[in-house]
Amino acid sequence: MAKAFVGVDVGTSSTRAGVFDETGRLLAAARHPIQTWHEAGDVVEQSSDDIWRACCAAVKAAIAEAGLAPELVKGIGFDATCSLVALDPQGAPVTVSSSGDAARNVIVWMDHRALTEARDINATGDDVLRYVGGSISPEMEMPKLLWLKRHLRASFDAAGHFFDLADFLTWRATGATARSMCTVTCKWNYLAHEARWSADYFRRIGLEEFVAEDYARIGTGIVAPGTSLGQGLSRAAATELGLVAGTPVGAALIDAHAGGIGAIGGCAADGGEVDVCDRLAYIMGTSACIMATTRAPSFVPGVWGPYYQGMVPGFWLNEGGQSAAGAAIDHLLRSHPAAAEATSAARAEGLDLISFLEKRIMARAPSVGAAARLARDVHILPEFLGNRSPYADPDSRAVIAGLDLDADIGAMERLFVAGLCGLAYGLADVIDAFAANGITCRTLVMAGGASRSPLVRQIMADTTGLTVALPGTQEPVLLGAAMLGAVASGAFRSIGETMASMSSLGRLSEPTAPEIADFHRRKRRIHGLLRTLDRDSRSVMHGAG
Repeated sequence: MAKAFVGVDVGTSSTRAGVFDETGRLLAAARHPIQTWHEAGDVVEQSSDDIWRACCAAVKAAIAEAGLAPELVKGIGFDATCSLVALDPQGAPVTVSSSGDAARNVIVWMDHRALTEARDINATGDDVLRYVGGSISPEMEMPKLLWLKRHLRASFDAAGHFFDLADFLTWRATGATARSMCTVTCKWNYLAHEARWSADYFRRIGLEEFVAEDYARIGTGIVAPGTSLGQGLSRAAATELGLVAGTPVGAALIDAHAGGIGAIGGCAADGGEVDVCDRLAYIMGTSACIMATTRAPSFVPGVWGPYYQGMVPGFWLNEGGQSAAGAAIDHLLRSHPAAAEATSAARAEGLDLISFLEKRIMARAPSVGAAARLARDVHILPEFLGNRSPYADPDSRAVIAGLDLDADIGAMERLFVAGLCGLAYGLADVIDAFAANGITCRTLVMAGGASRSPLVRQIMADTTGLTVALPGTQEPVLLGAAMLGAVASGAFRSIGETMASMSSLGRLSEPTAPEIADFHRRKRRIHGLLRTLDRDSRSVMHGAG
């Protein structure tokens, strides 16, 4: 083999590494868990040292599985969740935790401790907020930084570097402090279309320190994803990863965005040219991202963006999302009385719980689309962590209607399908918001663990009216990360070129039967009623003790 590239993906609960050849073929992959601390008040913390150790373990295992000599790896790229990392000037961890534990120096993306700070920032009405759909989320970095300043001032002052997790990984690999245009534009309010931070914005929201220090702690060198950083892997990092010092390292991407470039490129099913603006990327994991690529900026209320070059070079990005996707389904299933019985039965068949339930459901359903009828009388608004878009309501919560006293696996199946339908209707809300603002697409390319499910894909297709496609690779997020290494190595001139050469489109969804489309229209009306009930319930209880 002439060349191989490594992609490293840091998710919410684990780190994965994949090895790919120049055509985008996956040669091997490995996974390693990472530690997470959960505290009351929606506090979720991790350790950057633990995450780096997990990266090293996963890369070494993947290289060993592929049977490659380290010198055949010509480039490496990283992606990660949009979590906040605090380090002192020497690079040692700075605690972000009320526990005072220095190891706990990462505020995880899903941590909602900064709800008040997000509201305070939104109350400024600053023009910068136009580029996050009009309302900043507590999942972004400025509310988290403002929380640190207000509640852990010693840590805020002691930090010499604040990194998005993906940028921390490239710094740890190379020593280069350059930030990715993707991370700072999509999560830090950097105005990429003007190549600047907004001093007025920082002063208005109470983070004037960053202006005074000329943004030294949050990024002065902003580079395009895939840009070769420093001198490549440092000697120490190369030893820890089991690779060769000097191996090119590409500037990083957020995890969902890596999945986007790994999914929506390549040739069409008929071999024709692809218009990336005609394809939505739907990246499913603990949360889900719905990403639209446009040639001109489009301002969609409640949808993050528009971000210039946030994902595909030369294009704008609008990023819808669901704060709980995989996490919502997992929580629904774990909370059901039949969870232990079903888990045991799944284990006996060598299946995970979701595959077990889907196998049972599909054995009885006349078609994949008709399986949704199982959820006829159970309705779920699965917003356990609030609504990211298009309503930008972090205080919304899940609502379930239609439960009875049945406690067997059959009842669990109904709950499972109802949860999938709820996610699909949330997706359709985002797609409708796109369409109302001139963003129209015909194909939805799904990636992430749940995308491998024919049932999930068909429910999404039947609900949205779009053709749902799988990427050609089973690991588009890892592929997207590996593409960064491929660009950094010089094997390809740009991310666009890697998308055309290393990715492809796979299986398509079935056409939607008219009666199934009507079924989902009816259930989606109930989904809207549940949202109204949740909002009105909170209004009634506002101010109550």
